[in-house]
Amino acid sequence: MAASLPVEKVTELRQLIHDRLSQEGMQRRIRELVSETLQQQRDRGEAGEIDDINEEGLVASSLYRRGIVNELMTSMGLAHQQKDRRAEKEEKLLHVDVSKRYVYLQVLGGKAFLEHLNDTSANSSLTLYVHFRRQRFVSQSVPSCCEPDLRDGFLLELRKDGPSNRMLSAGDTLALADPIHLVLIKTDGSGECSLVGSHYLEWRRVLTSPRGRLTLATEINGVGGEAKVPAGVLEFRLELMPRLEKVVSDEVVTAQLSLEHGRVAERERLFLVYAKQWWKEYLQVRPSHSHRLVKIFAQDENGINRPVCSYLCPLLAGRLLDTPGQAARFVSLFGYERVPTVGGGAKTEQWCSMHAFFCKRNGDCEDHAVLLCSLLLGFGLDAYVCIGTKAKGMAHAWVMTVDTTGMVTFWESLTGHRQ
Repeated sequence: MAASLPVEKVTELRQLIHDRLSQEGMQRRIRELVSETLQQQRDRGEAGEIDDINEEGLVASSLYRRGIVNELMTSMGLAHQQKDRRAEKEEKLLHVDVSKRYVYLQVLGGKAFLEHLNDTSANSSLTLYVHFRRQRFVSQSVPSCCEPDLRDGFLLELRKDGPSNRMLSAGDTLALADPIHLVLIKTDGSGECSLVGSHYLEWRRVLTSPRGRLTLATEINGVGGEAKVPAGVLEFRLELMPRLEKVVSDEVVTAQLSLEHGRVAERERLFLVYAKQWWKEYLQVRPSHSHRLVKIFAQDENGINRPVCSYLCPLLAGRLLDTPGQAARFVSLFGYERVPTVGGGAKTEQWCSMHAFFCKRNGDCEDHAVLLCSLLLGFGLDAYVCIGTKAKGMAHAWVMTVDTTGMVTFWESLTGHRQ
């Protein structure tokens, strides 16, 4: 917490702590406690040669147990902040189903967001969005700065697809290959949102911890042309609830991750072979096909080339959207924004993942078209994303549906119109 405060405020807090510790009654209590703790350790025969680290741990633990630390923080007016965060975690854990397994993802703060070091925009804030297996969460917004005080917790349920109420075993938990998708959004004073970073967090290393807890610092890269440049670092703590009866070895987790990586690489290789053959045959049909805007791969916000078909996923709107027309109206409410570029030249093309598009609430025509097509697929329509040109030869994307009679309908995802 102190790391995100101004230097003068940190100095003031240090002086305040020093003044409290310098009081005669406090010094006497601490000396007596240290002496008593070390003497008890020697009496038990566990401290023939106690190193400094163990001594510090014993003393610190005793200070907490005796309430001296809490008393010090209360006198400085800081105790309520710790209680609020502890109460917030306890409130979230009240909703735990003891028959299921969870991962509690706790955000411990951020640092090294150098782009926000001299942020002059008024009232700008940072917000973290979390997506995991059809579960979405959002953190509290914090002021945009170099070391944002992002501190929140999210209870993620570990469940297999399909109806099942039993608790996942260690093997079933290890087989859940979905990462935790983290999206960091900056909102300026006018309410405009921009994408700071997107990261897929591999959480299964927590299975190797005997205590079921793992703390890690994760580097969040930028997006688009800055996908290889670190935007900052976020610190997380993962806690498995309940803990496994038998810890999974690190070798087993590493082998599972390597196996999954190999499968993904093989699928990508086979798709690339198929795409090359298809493109060769497509050009043989008519030489002019080489000038058509055919998209086979598109780059996402993390700078990764993905097959365009992987962006589509049928979305079931349930009772939120009753008709395809309402879905078109819903997508048109998302703002339109072209990907910003540094320097001149042609337009930079970037297709956002579905979660990132939902979080920043604006995007290019391709993002709108992919979302609308996914919703129409969820309604059972035969829908496709079309790539072509509009007035003055500008590249554009829209949606096409074909009904059972062969009638074609075009949907403009930016406006919700159809014809």
